[in-house]
Amino acid sequence: MATRIRLPSILATAATLAVLAASLSWASGSPEATFVKKTISSHKIVIFSKSYCPYCKKAKGVFKELNQTPHVVELDQRKDGQNIQDAMSEIVGRRTVPQVFIDGKHIGGSDGKSLFISYTVEAYESGELAKLLGVASEQKDDL
Repeated sequence: MATRIRLPSILATAATLAVLAASLSWASGSPEATFVKKTISSHKIVIFSKSYCPYCKKAKGVFKELNQTPHVVELDQRKDGQNIQDAMSEIVGRRTVPQVFIDGKHIGGSDGKSLFISYTVEAYESGELAKLLGVASEQKDDL
């Protein structure tokens, strides 16, 4: 009796192996990738930012409105900022700022909505960000 291998099982195994390989390469990556991973896992809210960026200022303002204090890494004020930004590209697939993480999870749509901060602002205005943070929210004004 021949054994049948189901295609969905093979695809699921391949996907699992791809995720495992990606996580292993992230864990054993550059010092900057290690710094990013450690920073994200050590703080409830992390924003990788540039101090002059208007979108970063808007993202930081959203958390201020919610009385939350994120851990902010200002890439333009660090000697290794460009390398950290390159590591961010490998980790989340883009090097733009801001990059926001809550409880270790990257906040922003896979469709690129986190570019230009629209996802975070929309989540704030809808109350979803407050819910994600576990804080009470009031009616939002436009930021």
